[in-house]
This record gives sequence, structure tokens and C-alpha cells, in this order.
Amino acid sequence: MTQVRATNIVWHEGHVGRDQREALLNQKGALIWLTGLPSSGKSTVAFTVEHALVERGRLAYVLDGDNIRHGLNKNLGFSAEDRAENIRRIGEVGKLFADAGFITMSSFISPYREDRDEVRALMDEGDFFEVFIDTPLAICEKRDPKGLYKKARSGEISNFTGISDPYEIPENPELIIKTAECTPQEAALQIIELLEVRDKISAVPE
Repeated sequence: MTQVRATNIVWHEGHVGRDQREALLNQKGALIWLTGLPSSGKSTVAFTVEHALVERGRLAYVLDGDNIRHGLNKNLGFSAEDRAENIRRIGEVGKLFADAGFITMSSFISPYREDRDEVRALMDEGDFFEVFIDTPLAICEKRDPKGLYKKARSGEISNFTGISDPYEIPENPELIIKTAECTPQEAALQIIELLEVRDKISAVPE
């Protein structure tokens, strides 16, 4: 993809700082980056976290891989180049959301370490949390709610992560969640506890 860089632009500082927005929301902005194989449970966990946080009076939002490709990234395919641009754009959106004070869950396969590391480097220190949804390929393939693994195995889909394209396991994620060993609610609690430990939200009594 050829990128045309903008010229003659200057950053315009506003009158409201991030600390003021976070004080208003009583939380600190963060980007929770859920990565894993297709059908590993990323989106289920992400939306469960969002629901749990909102129930606790926190402002949260999910950037979901499929949903984003219906709009912002609908012009991108699944080549390595397009995948990199897909993740770059979401990283930029996640940075804006963190600056706004949102607790944001980003649910993307994001199979390449380099792309994920570039998002981490983009974020302010302490704002990025890589969460590896560690689900064995056999279980992901058995779930296969969209029938994509079956199509990939038959050759109907190319560039499919886990079958015809690689998935690079995170080397030092902030959290590893094994969805084969816990419910989505239990997984969500692990992420919420991480946010509490890292002082993004205060502990709220159940």
C-alpha cells in the first residue's frame, strides 16, 4: 500500500489535559491488546471485560477486528502489508482513546510480533497491555463459529492465520489467558485485576 504523507501540518494543543479527563472519569486511559489465533476467544473476552467495567461505572470500549473492517479498515485485505497497516491504524486509534481516558480493549489476531511491538512503542509508557489469548489450534478449529478454518483447510481462504499464515506468540505479554481453562467471566476478572494492580482503575467492591 502506497502511503501519501501529509505536509504543512502542526500539532494543535487543546485547553484540556489528559489528567483532567482522567480525573473526570476517575480512571486512567489504557489499551488492552488481546491477541491470539482466530476463534481463540479474543472478542468474547474483550466484550465481557467491557460489560464488567461499565457495570462498575467505568468507561470502556472494544475495538474489534471484524467490526473495524466494516468501516475504518474496510479497504484492507489480509496480506502481510495490509495486516501491518490494519494494526498501525488501530494503534493510532488506541493511543487517542487512551489520551481521552478510555479503557480500551483491542481484539485483533495481530499475528506478527513486529506489528504489536510497534503499537507498544507508539503508546505512552504504561498504557499498553499485551494479553495473549492462549488457546490451542485444535480447540480454535473445533469452535470455528464462522466456518473459516474449514474453508482455509479446503483452500477457499488464503492467508489464514494458523493454517496458511504464521502466528508469532508474544514473548513477554503482560498477561496470558488460557480460555480452555476458564470462563469468559473469569478471563475478564484477570484483566480487571491487572488494571487495578497497574493503577488504571481503583478496586471497586462487588
